[in-house]
Formats: sequence, structure tokens, C-alpha cells
Amino acid sequence: MLTKLKHVALAAALALPLGALAQNQDSLFIRKLYNIALTQGNSYEQLRYLTQNIGARLSGSPQAAAAVEWSRQEMEKMGLDRVYLQEVMVPHWVRGDKEYAAIVNSRITPAREVNVLALGGSVATPANGLTAEVVEVQGIDELKKLGKKKVQGKIVFFNRPFDQTHIVTGRAYGGAVDQRSSGPSEAGKLGAVGVVVRSMASNTDDFPHTGGLRYADDAPRIPAVAISTKGADLLSSLLKEDEKLRFHMRLNPQWLPDVLSYNVIGEIKGSEKPDEIIVVGGHLDSWDIGEGAHDDGTGVVQSMEVLRLLKQMGYKPKRTIRAVMFMNEENGLRGGTKYAEVAKQRGEKHIAAIESDAGGFTPRGFGITAPNEPTFQKLFAWKPLLAPYGLHDIERGGGGADIGPLKDDRVALIGFRPDSQRYFDIHHTANDTFDKVNKRELELGGASMAALVYLIDKYGL
Repeated sequence: MLTKLKHVALAAALALPLGALAQNQDSLFIRKLYNIALTQGNSYEQLRYLTQNIGARLSGSPQAAAAVEWSRQEMEKMGLDRVYLQEVMVPHWVRGDKEYAAIVNSRITPAREVNVLALGGSVATPANGLTAEVVEVQGIDELKKLGKKKVQGKIVFFNRPFDQTHIVTGRAYGGAVDQRSSGPSEAGKLGAVGVVVRSMASNTDDFPHTGGLRYADDAPRIPAVAISTKGADLLSSLLKEDEKLRFHMRLNPQWLPDVLSYNVIGEIKGSEKPDEIIVVGGHLDSWDIGEGAHDDGTGVVQSMEVLRLLKQMGYKPKRTIRAVMFMNEENGLRGGTKYAEVAKQRGEKHIAAIESDAGGFTPRGFGITAPNEPTFQKLFAWKPLLAPYGLHDIERGGGGADIGPLKDDRVALIGFRPDSQRYFDIHHTANDTFDKVNKRELELGGASMAALVYLIDKYGL
């Protein structure tokens, strides 16, 4: 009876059109990928070690160096064809002692301490701190309209909140982040002595969010802090009652000489077209607060899990599949830039790069920047295979900071998109810790990336 059933199943399969048969094989393969990820996954325990044993990993720190060695050893355990380190010089900024800030000299309320974090890369205040009147603006355009007369000698308070009408919270972040990255220099050009920036957050709480700033070469470097959203609301309300309110902040970060670090790379060599490369990656470094769990420990372990899953399946890829643990995404992007430079020097042909750097929440899909319309359509055609796993949002526009330098007329840049609603509650805060990551969500993400890598490898772009 069993033999007869096998013959019936084989006859039915042979009767299917070739496209349907291939689709059925792909569906079965992808289903098995998810089964293994959800029952034999390795990423959650890897993340536990990275966050709990190593912790926050700002570029140039001993923890960042430990993360390099840890990820090298983890990929060597997987039995990949090659694991190696790629040298990259990275910046080394240290936060210093506990930052302090307070609203002072207000007629409405006594001095009130508020929670702040120095923005990454900020210069220090004078040793005794900095105290000045505050001018509030909603963004850089409003600041420029005020002009030097109204800004000189003051602390500029950038208070543009997230646009809560965006369903994808990353768009709200993109609409507000220029005041953090460029605001200090724009304020410095007008004679400001310091900057306070409303945290890049989608919720209201008392946890400040750090993040990088970029000092312009043609502007004075002035100290800058992020204030919690709750603190920002308080400061704004008090300013409405007392325009002469003063703000005090004290911080002592410093820049140290650049440090030699590494991108960590592991690969499975292609059996038919080894010169065509598919990259998956996340960044090893994190800010120096919290544990760097969602940003970007989850992306690191999911990228390694892609290769591990394919190895466990016994899959022999046609093309070379590479996992890259990038260094220095947070305050320099030197790892991503170095990887692209070396790839260009070697004449490497990347056909796709997938980045996971949006947290380890429930997978929703992928954002795609493709070199041409046929590539878009080929990727869109795989929606029916991916939709059963919640991957409905496969759309134009996406990629990632570390894979961005690879952009040319051949490579598809793809950003893994998990659910975004909670990400900017903890992004760049002390709350970005291991306990905020759900094991099942994390494992679904690794399987989702592996499924897309499998399809790209099998059919090409």
C-alpha cells in the first residue's frame, strides 16, 4: 500500500507544470527552514552570550574587540568554507562620567534635574558645566529663520517630535533625525553654546536616546545632549511660562586615537557561480549603554543563522553566500565602507545584499532597492512563497547603512523589515537589553532571511 501511494504521489508531481513543480519544491524547502529554525535554532542563545557576557560594544572598546573574536569563533564552529577578519580602523569616543543636566533659574519651578545622554561624538562642556538661556525650535529650518541675533550665546532646544501618523515608525525617525545629526553644527554656526535634542522616540517616557551627530568642518563644535521625551515636554512647557529659563548641562566625553578593529566574514562557496556573491549582515558594534540587543545583536545572530540553517539543511548553494558582521555602523560606518572598498578592489560581483538592522521583532517583509525593473519583478514574484510566514510587505525602497556603499548597477540592496512599532521605544537607550527580545520572533527573522537567500541563490537576479 505504501509503495502504491508513493507511485501515486510521484505521478501527480510529474503531472504538474514545471513552474508549479518547482514552486512546490521551494515551498517544502522553505517550510523545512522554518521548522529547523523554530525547533533547533541557535540565534537566541548566541544573542544571550553576546549581550549578557560581552554587553555594549561601542567601536574601539574592549567589548567591541571581544565581539569580533566571539563572532569569528561562532562562525568557525559552523564549518563554513572560510571565516576571516577584514581590518578596519575605527573611531574611539568615550562617554566619560555620568552626564548631568537640570532646568534652572525658572520662576515657575525650582531647579529640576532631567535625564539626558550625550550625543555620540559630542565634545565636553567646561569642567563646571554650561549654563545658558534656552531657545526652542521645531527643526533646522526654524533655527535658521531665527538668525544669529536670537541664537548667539544660547542653548538651542530642538523639539520636533515623531510624526505619529506614520505606520512604519522608521519614517517618523527619518523625519526627525536631522535635528540630532546636523542640529549641533547648524546651531554652532549661529553662535549657540550648546544643544539639547528631543530623543528620537515614538513614546513618552523618561529614557533618553543617544545617537550620532556629525560636526561640520565649517562650524564650531558645541556640546550636545539628547533629553528624554518626558523631559522635553517639561522643558517646553516651562519655556512657555518663562522665556528667560536657563538650562545647565555637564558632560565630559573625549575622543581617543583610532583603533584597529575588524569586520568578521564567513562564507559558503558557490558550487556553480562562486564569483556571484549574496551577502547577509548586521553590525557588531552598539552604543555604550544597554546591551545592544535589538540594535544590532539580533541582526548579527540572524545573519549567522542564515548560513547555519542552510548548512544544516545540507544545501549546496550555486552562488557564494556570505555573512558579514560589520564594525562601526553607529558612529562612522567605516566597516561598511571598508567592505565595499575591498570588494571593488577585488572586482567582486555582488548580486544581492540583505541587512538586518531594524530590530528582532516579528518579520513583516523586505524593502528593496533594485538596479532595474526586471529585478524588482523577480523578487515580487516570490511573494506567494513568503506570505505564509507573515512576509507580506515586500516593497520598493530599502536597504541598510552598512550595505549602502555596495550600491551599483548590478546589486539589489534589501532591508529586512520586522514589525516597527516597538523599535523606537528602546532604540539607542539603556533599555535595549536581551530581555526585550522574543525568542520566537528572533528565530522567525533568521528563517525569513534564509528563505529569501535560498530563492536568490537558486534563481539568481
